Parts: sequence; structure tokens; C-alpha cells
Amino acid sequence: MTRSTTDEAAAPQLPSPKERRRLREAKSLSEEQVAAAVGVTRATVRSWETGRTSPRGRKRALYAKLLVAPEPEALATTPAAAMTAPETVPESAAEPTPVPSAEPTPEPAPEAFPEAAPETAPETAPEVKAMTVVTVVTEPDTDTGAEAAGERRLSPAEAFDELYARTAPGLVRQAYLLTGRRALARESVERAFQLAWHRWPEVAVDRDPAGWVRAAAYEYAMSPWHRLRRAHRHPDAPPTEPGKQALFDALLDLPPVYRRTLLLYDGVGLDLPETAAETEASTPAAAGRLMTARAAVAERLPELASAATPAEQSALLHDRLGGLARAEHVPVPQPARAVRTGSEDRARLWTRAAVAGVALLIAVTGLTLHTAPTHYEPPISPAERVGGVPPRGGPQKLTAQDLKLQKTLREQVAHGPERLIPQLR
Repeated sequence: MTRSTTDEAAAPQLPSPKERRRLREAKSLSEEQVAAAVGVTRATVRSWETGRTSPRGRKRALYAKLLVAPEPEALATTPAAAMTAPETVPESAAEPTPVPSAEPTPEPAPEAFPEAAPETAPETAPEVKAMTVVTVVTEPDTDTGAEAAGERRLSPAEAFDELYARTAPGLVRQAYLLTGRRALARESVERAFQLAWHRWPEVAVDRDPAGWVRAAAYEYAMSPWHRLRRAHRHPDAPPTEPGKQALFDALLDLPPVYRRTLLLYDGVGLDLPETAAETEASTPAAAGRLMTARAAVAERLPELASAATPAEQSALLHDRLGGLARAEHVPVPQPARAVRTGSEDRARLWTRAAVAGVALLIAVTGLTLHTAPTHYEPPISPAERVGGVPPRGGPQKLTAQDLKLQKTLREQVAHGPERLIPQLR
């Protein structure tokens, strides 16, 4: 017990989670580089920076030394570069060569999924990825050291346009594989980017802006309300090539959540925890859905069933999905400026509608208060004809003796008991 207490006291103190991330980004270090230097996964580094967990022992000392080191030369010999796919663009903001900006035209890139996640975890499950990420989305982060490297700070519109140019064409192809409808795929991506521009302060500081937009586009594309619209009630015609047609039919026969899991893992290239997080499921549940979806697709594709390992199945599915997405002529999304204008117009329209609704509510309330009675007045029941009442009865005709008694009672004033027993003479 004494030794444990001594070890805890001797352990280096770490800054707060937000300060850890700020220090890492100030040194222009990626999560992969820090993970490789400390000997953990990128997901672990992200967990340290969010405060969910904290390093211990030797890893704590290495992590603390890395954060307070004056320069990141110690990472020059780490295998961090080997963790990035050959086709990926460097993610660090301190590279001397600036990252290329948006494509000159929003035409689809040669790759089927150009907005794939910037990085994948080195280990996730027994069937960890056998594919590479094709392109990294470079989104300027407000906390990075881009200014220290001498790069010009992008305006919000320029950053949005760059993200849109890099990710929109590939997202439309992904949404087409997800829904089988070209028009709905384009509409989903445009609506997702309109929402992103409306919430740009939140999206701009997100760890993965492309993933934020992708999740929004998938949610809109998979909405069950689209089946009530005549234009999106039935999917488009499948491809004419037998192999692509079989894969297209197999995808649409899968349940939506299984189709999304397969597309994210084997198509986009996310690792299993990120796929589970985006589909709002646990990692074991996402793995089960992935295996079920692969088995269903393998029944339509003999070459997939003949794959020896899950890694080979993943690579083969990645190629088949990419070929199917590239072969189909999906519509090109609108320019980024038109999407931003549409988002602003939609926000303006909803604001005016809300103001008009509030004004109408105030007017109706005032009219009600002006015309309402000041006290409760019970309603008067309408007259009705009553039937079934017996005829009115009464005493019989008075006799002479009765009349005489009545006259006596009226003329004489009686006092006391004599009134009860009148005297007749």
C-alpha cells in the first residue's frame, strides 16, 4: 500500500484534457504520431484528450514528457508515417508545403469514396482493415498551429467550400449505394451540407468534419418518410452488368442499418469502433451486423464467398463497391455557393415562419382576451314541451258546510288553540 501511494505521488502531473489536445496541436503532432511514440492506439490518445481515461505507469511518463517537450524531433524516427496510407494527404498543419485546396471543378474524383476518414486505428478486431484510405479531408481547425506555420487563415466560407469540393462528389456516390436512388442521393448530400453551414461553428471545430456531414447525409437518406414521396418510392434501374447488378440487388435487400454498417466499414474504410459510433451501436453489435451483411452479400457474389480470410473479403468488397459507385452516373451536386445560399434562405424562411407564428399567437390571444366575458354565464336551456304528466288535480267542490267554515275562519280572529278547533254556531 505504501509503495502504491509513493508511485502515485511520483507520477508526473498531466494537464487537463483540453490542455493536452492544445499542447499536441501546438507542436503540430497528430494523434497517430503520439500513439506511435507512446505505444498505444489512436483511440487511446483520443480517450486521454477527452478525459474518459488517463495514462498510467510508463505510458504516463512518456506522454507527459512528450507534451512538455520543446520540439517534436523525438517523433522523427517513429513509425507514424507508416500508419498513413500512401494516397493520403498529410494531416499536420505545420507541413512546409500547403495542402492543395479544393478541386477546380466539383467533378467526382476518380476514387469512389474520396472523403474517407483521415485515419484508421491500427488494431480494432480480428478482421481489421485490409484497405487503405484514399484521401484525407483537410479542414482548418481553429486550435491548430496553422498560423504558426505561416499559412493564411481560411474564412468560414472558404473552409466550407474546400470541404464541399473534396467530399460532396464521393458522398453522393455513397448515398446512391445506400439508397439506390440518384436524385435522393444528391438531395441528401445537399441537405447535409446546408445543415453543416447552418451549424458551421460546431462543424468547423469537430474532429472529423467530413464524418459529421456524412452522418447527416446518411440519416437523411435513410429516413423512412421518403417512401411516401412519389419520386423516391422505388429505386432506380439497376446496372446492366450482371456482377454489378447482383451487388446492387444484394445491397438493397439488406436492412438499412446493416447496409450502412457494410458501407462504412468495407466501403468508406472506417474501423470497427468508429463504425459502431456512427451507427449508434456497440462494437460487438456492429461486428455482428457486418458479418451478417457480408454473408448475405456473399450469397450473391461467389467470388466473395470463396475469399479465404475476412481481410480478403473486406478488400474484395471495397473494390466491388468502389467499382459500382464509379460505374454509375450519379448527378453532380450543386456548387458550394448555391448550397450555402440555400442554407441561408432556408434559415431565413424558418425564422420568418417562426416570427409569423408568434405574431399570430399573440394576436389570437389578444382577441380572445378582448372578446371573452368577464364572468361565467350559464347557458339557458331551450324550452321543451313536456309530455306524459298526469292532469292537474285538486280538492273537490266545497259543500255548504265547508263554505260556512271557510267564511268563519276568515272573519274571526282566533287566538291560541281556538284557531285549531273553530266553533261553529
